[in-house]
Amino acid sequence: MLMKNELILWADDEIDLLKPHILFLKQKGYDVQTVTNGRDAFERCEKEHFDLIILDENMPGLSGLETLTRIKEINPLVPVIMITKSEEENIMNQAIGNKIADYLIKPVNPNQILLSIKKNLYRNEIISENTTSNYQQEFNRISMLINDSSSWEDWYEIYKKLVFWELELEQTDTGMADMLAMQKSEANSAFVKYIKKNYEKWVTTDEHPLLSYELFKNKVFPLLDNGEKVFLILIDNFRLDQWRVVKPLLSDYFTFEEELYFSILPTATQYARNAIFAGLMPDKIAKLYPDLWVDEDEEEGKNLNEEPLIQTQLDRFRKKYAFSYNKINESQFGDRLIQNFSQIDRFPLNVCVLNFIDMLSHARTESKMIRELAGSNAAYRSLTESWFKHSSALELLKKIAEKDYKVILTTDHGTINVDNPIKVVGDRNTNTNLRYKVGKNMSYNPRQVYEIKTPGRFGLPSPNVSSAYIFATNRDFLAYPNNYNYYVSYYKDTFQHGGISMEEMMVPLVTMTRK
Repeated sequence: MLMKNELILWADDEIDLLKPHILFLKQKGYDVQTVTNGRDAFERCEKEHFDLIILDENMPGLSGLETLTRIKEINPLVPVIMITKSEEENIMNQAIGNKIADYLIKPVNPNQILLSIKKNLYRNEIISENTTSNYQQEFNRISMLINDSSSWEDWYEIYKKLVFWELELEQTDTGMADMLAMQKSEANSAFVKYIKKNYEKWVTTDEHPLLSYELFKNKVFPLLDNGEKVFLILIDNFRLDQWRVVKPLLSDYFTFEEELYFSILPTATQYARNAIFAGLMPDKIAKLYPDLWVDEDEEEGKNLNEEPLIQTQLDRFRKKYAFSYNKINESQFGDRLIQNFSQIDRFPLNVCVLNFIDMLSHARTESKMIRELAGSNAAYRSLTESWFKHSSALELLKKIAEKDYKVILTTDHGTINVDNPIKVVGDRNTNTNLRYKVGKNMSYNPRQVYEIKTPGRFGLPSPNVSSAYIFATNRDFLAYPNNYNYYVSYYKDTFQHGGISMEEMMVPLVTMTRK
């Protein structure tokens, strides 16, 4: 950590008694200027820039609090440490309300002052150094976990650790981002091998993690059967890292029970979300409820039948619970739902689908401006946080917190930033998704994708007898050879879903209880 000979102003009417403290700070490399009253402190601040100010609260003339207010008008960003003999709560409240950096009670020793100065002048540098050191130590442990992983619990742990460090390193200028990106890519490559080895067993036996079609059975119905009122809020395209930045906005209202579950393949709305609401794998939805399933080659919307699919699941499990279904595509729909909350409050089950993040993902692909705003995972998270903070979704959750509901907050799948094109050739009936394709007579390199040639065995419908599915892995996306360069430049570094990655498949499942 480099010392920059920071200039400090110390205002105290008994400054002569503090000479040992000042000498101690000067020996530590600080340039400490002194005044004996608030007016002189204010006038010095008008003429000079100080890196930090120490104010005695109880000075004759202008009090410490009055001086603080005037100084903040000149330089609202300068950190101010207030020192006082008083422990009165109202003085502390006023000081905190004026955004002081620290509040110390006399008598103070030199090390207390030094610690407060370091905390306020070098906080970012100290955190960066510490974070860098901690991640460097953790890097080897995570690598060992990746190499030794053999269960879905192992993968939950690896992914949570990587997300934790991604958010930690994002807050600091550590230069570790490339190292983490490399480790994340290594983890995703190993994760793909794990899925290729185990996915068929998951969908054909009872030996599997919690999957999309089991969400109602395992999480919603037990709460309802226990007499709880339930709000299921599904945010489309919602990843674990996005949940982590949204969580603090809800912490005043709820306590959280956090876990992950696995989205089925393809990690796309038509399959994963319909599986959640129907409580069935896609091939069974298509067979049992053909009027509610829309094939890939049909033009109508693929998620228009969610409400009747929920009803089919309730009927199959002989659940008599009345429910409401609400899809919020625009803020006005959310505002209307809040205004009419009394109408849905009578239902034991309310289901809400929030589509903002999905729309943001598509807009980022199509809009140059949104690409600039969400140019990285960090920016994508930041936009998610900003949206949530100012959205009707947050207001809705605050409203729910006033009532006696359990809230299940989750998603149908995540999304990943793609940058590596993989060539595939298909006919005009092949779907357009960049992370998976379903069709017949497709041409591709089987070593570059995960292929399913017997869809029925994997719980997937077959639009044609010879239909096959292929899935992009890690950060790959599937590109057509026609107009290849334009296609690649248009879709490279966009957020896509449908394929196999930790970000798409391992998604948050949070049970929230009001405080």
